[in-house]
Amino acid sequence: MENLKDEVLKLSEDIKGEVIEWRRHIHMYPELSGREFNTSEFVADKLKEFGVDEVLENFAGSTAVIGLIKGKKEGPTVALRADMDALPTEEKTGKPYASKIKGVMHSCGHDAHTAMLLGTAKVLCQLREKVHGNVKLIFQPCEERHDCKGAKWLVENGVLENPKVSAIFGLHVFPDLPTGYVGTKPGPFLASSDVFRVKIKGRSTHASRPHQGIDPVLISAQAVTSLHHVVSRYVDPLEPAVLTIGKIEGGFAENVIPDEVRFEGTVRALSNEVRENFPKLINRTLKGVSEAYGGNYEFEFEEGTPPLINDEKVTLFVIGKMRELLGEERVIILDRPTMGGEDFSVYLQYVPGTFIRLGSRNEEKGTVYPLHNSRFDVDEDALPVGVAVESYLALQWLITHS
Repeated sequence: MENLKDEVLKLSEDIKGEVIEWRRHIHMYPELSGREFNTSEFVADKLKEFGVDEVLENFAGSTAVIGLIKGKKEGPTVALRADMDALPTEEKTGKPYASKIKGVMHSCGHDAHTAMLLGTAKVLCQLREKVHGNVKLIFQPCEERHDCKGAKWLVENGVLENPKVSAIFGLHVFPDLPTGYVGTKPGPFLASSDVFRVKIKGRSTHASRPHQGIDPVLISAQAVTSLHHVVSRYVDPLEPAVLTIGKIEGGFAENVIPDEVRFEGTVRALSNEVRENFPKLINRTLKGVSEAYGGNYEFEFEEGTPPLINDEKVTLFVIGKMRELLGEERVIILDRPTMGGEDFSVYLQYVPGTFIRLGSRNEEKGTVYPLHNSRFDVDEDALPVGVAVESYLALQWLITHS
């Protein structure tokens, strides 16, 4: 296996310049969720250029691109996934490859994920003789938005079938880990991410005569305060959970009590049991507060992504293989999950797999800003590391399970 490791590391380093070039191109021309038209065309063209056996464009009517590399030897199928969409953010990095699209930016590293999976495709095509089975490459749209259901749509339309996927791996750049390091852990890794929307309905009147109306501003204030007690009083203190209200709007003048106030929030949990209780708890709270003040309400709960739970057995395999590839000191077993969400979790409901953090922090280069920040950037020295990790894991999974 030493020769395979060395080959993967060398091939990944050899194409570093190309991967950086692809990443910068995608970074300069970011596209929002569901609109990744040019990005998917770019990806498809590169896969065909590398000699990927099957390239499916516009998979299931979306902007997804699915590639299939068929090995020279019989074996199972492993999947690798990268997300392609950008965020509605105005970039402030000042870099020469900064976004050329006003108000749109790759501030979550999806440009790097896409470029690294392209690099992985090129490496695996060069090592086709050592591929025991198939590698399915999933270039996924719509990771950033709840309403476009990127992973869920692909799974429902058979992306994990024909050929059937036995395991799936994905990685995400992570500015909290130094460049050259990777991190993961078995079990709960990222939280569920769901959205709720509320309309508090009252009765409009003059501000000087509140007794003649029903004040939705007051009811909303009480509702917001009460909802923030849902986690502290109805969720086991040993179960991580978050409820945050991030948007509130209503009214149009300082001397008028309006008819309604609207607010929106998100809830996060690391277990499905806690997640499933949130709609009932929120609804009960809204009902009690609204009735107490004579108002009414409308409540909408939109399911987003489930908790991301890394398969225990597969993740131990991944940790072992990454240590073979990078050395033990560069593979970190993270001590706790985080409350961010990721729709890679959807794939893990159907097939075992592992999600990995790829370090991209470099103080000297200034790649220290958090994900979704307008100054976020990736240390490009991390890119060949990501290519090597994805390539080696795919090859080793197929060899081990053939």
